[in-house]
Amino acid sequence: MNLPQLKLVSFKLCPYVQRARIVMLEKQIEHTVEYIDLDAPPPWFYDISPLEKVPVLLVDERPLFESMVICEYLDEITPGSLYPANAFERAQQRAWSEFGNDILDQHYTLVKAREQPGYKRARGTLIERLETLDEILGDGPYFAGETFMMVDAVYAPIFRYLNQLESEFQLGLYADLDRVPRWADALLARPSVQDAVPEMFTSDYRAYLLRQAGVLAKSKEKTIS
Repeated sequence: MNLPQLKLVSFKLCPYVQRARIVMLEKQIEHTVEYIDLDAPPPWFYDISPLEKVPVLLVDERPLFESMVICEYLDEITPGSLYPANAFERAQQRAWSEFGNDILDQHYTLVKAREQPGYKRARGTLIERLETLDEILGDGPYFAGETFMMVDAVYAPIFRYLNQLESEFQLGLYADLDRVPRWADALLARPSVQDAVPEMFTSDYRAYLLRQAGVLAKSKEKTIS
């Protein structure tokens, strides 16, 4: 493939960056990654990221921002597609990808909640979202069956976070679910998903969770003490 020079500007814990990396690894796209500190980004970052967010994909040094825009660009410039051929099925998978964005939002609300009422609401909403997913999934192993698709690249980072939350805090997010945990396991076992994060991701994410000083972090402190 005669592709442009591609550099992904990233933050180590960003799930949206992981989507783009998964697509790159799935489609065997040659690229480099530069990690930055979003709390103290280099001055040049403001020139390439109008929203001051990652990921940003530098395409022959020209910036492209927003994770799904980047993912779809990568899909379009390489053979094959991570979307189904049928127009309705493509639209449907894009809709469920947006649903995944809401799950990520609920995850952040849960992690950052400082009071029990807000924490309980976030946990309840998150469980409701996962129950909805469980109802529409088929027999798997992936969202649409045997073939890994773009919607799977979207959800893989989500489950990376949720599975670690379950491991750290035993929240019971999957307690009454059948298909969702199977899907999560299939995604997290995939090499492209495993390789989409830095080696120290698990410990870095754990440290991030404990730094939030919210209900979750306090519950961990009580367990440790």
